[in-house]
Amino acid sequence: MVGLFCVTAVLSYTDRQILGLLVDPIRADLKISDTDVGVLQGVAFAIIYSVAGLPLGRLADIVQRRRVILAGVALWSLGTIVCGYAGSFAMLLLGRLIVGIGEAALAPAALSMISDMFPTARRGTAIGLFAMGMAIGGGAAISIGGIVLGLAVDHRFAGIPLVGALAPWREVLVLLGLSGLPVLALMTLVPEPERRRGLVPGECSGDSLGEVVKSLALVRHALLPLVLACALMSVGDFALLSWAPALLARRYLLSATAIGFALGLPIITAGALASLGGGAISDRLARRHGPAGRLRFAAVSASIALPFALIGLTSSANQVIIAVAAWSLFSTAAGIVGMTAIQEIVPNRTRGLSASFISFGNIMLGLGGGATLTGYVTDHVFHDPLSVGRSLTLVVMPAGAAAILLFLLASRAVRSLNPMSPTP
Repeated sequence: MVGLFCVTAVLSYTDRQILGLLVDPIRADLKISDTDVGVLQGVAFAIIYSVAGLPLGRLADIVQRRRVILAGVALWSLGTIVCGYAGSFAMLLLGRLIVGIGEAALAPAALSMISDMFPTARRGTAIGLFAMGMAIGGGAAISIGGIVLGLAVDHRFAGIPLVGALAPWREVLVLLGLSGLPVLALMTLVPEPERRRGLVPGECSGDSLGEVVKSLALVRHALLPLVLACALMSVGDFALLSWAPALLARRYLLSATAIGFALGLPIITAGALASLGGGAISDRLARRHGPAGRLRFAAVSASIALPFALIGLTSSANQVIIAVAAWSLFSTAAGIVGMTAIQEIVPNRTRGLSASFISFGNIMLGLGGGATLTGYVTDHVFHDPLSVGRSLTLVVMPAGAAAILLFLLASRAVRSLNPMSPTP
């Protein structure tokens, strides 16, 4: 089950981040600006994802979670295909909104199911495996997308009906959308696990929204800073994933295929190592110190990531790639810990909704702020497309520094929540 969720997360993040590789062909074809592209990658997607995520997270707490995931995969695949056929900015925006609604269903339902399948001592590793798909998806969008775009430019898909006559960037999006079909077929085989209690005394039934709100209020001093810390780290994640390809293309004249190979593989490797390694290390710390130990590890990881936000000071393509990969390694580790800790400190019947809080923050502030602000700063502060590296540093550095402080604050708050109680 966790392995399939990992594959589904790869597809989700690939659909989400693929526009980062297609920025310049889309701008040329649809005659739009960097700010417009930032809206498509950032704020427009973020708003709909975040708004849809909260009710979908609540839905995952009261209905069969597998059905929520199935509906989400079908919807975001359809939205990606719509993007491929878009003839205007408005149509492309509509497709991105559909993608956002569909993708908002995955994380709350999947995290809730995984938390019911694994005890505390193994939960970080299991969630890390699922989240590895998210980390890999960002790199896959660049790596696999670059390969497919190169094949499309060489007219390798010319014989495929409804696809072969499209522009190369459109072919990439349509083929990516169609790849959701086998994932849908496999997801029908996933069983629905029995719901288990969490660490917080006095589990709620989840039937009443008022009861859910009262239960979450008991953990608000740990929950709020943790959600915000994860969101601020995501500012860096999404800014770098969305704009590092454009930086490599503009300043160092790398082709889309070259960027796919040079940047995609390091991001995938870093994400995989951080997801599995970070989850396993945090499990060991949790056995000794509870969720507070996990969160101190998150603060350390974020601190190591912070210097790599100075991407605006790089002077070669290799330095850009190293900076992005290193940030991804340590930021992903911090994010895994945050997702795991939230599943441990909230009652079971609020796990889906609580996971949607993480998604809400990560997308609204992370994607909406990171991707959109970087494009805006490039256009309206530096007035130079070649200054995208400096824009990235200006956006990412303050967010990362604030996240470190919030992880430490959450660690202190979580000690009062009986964090050492075992979970069956």
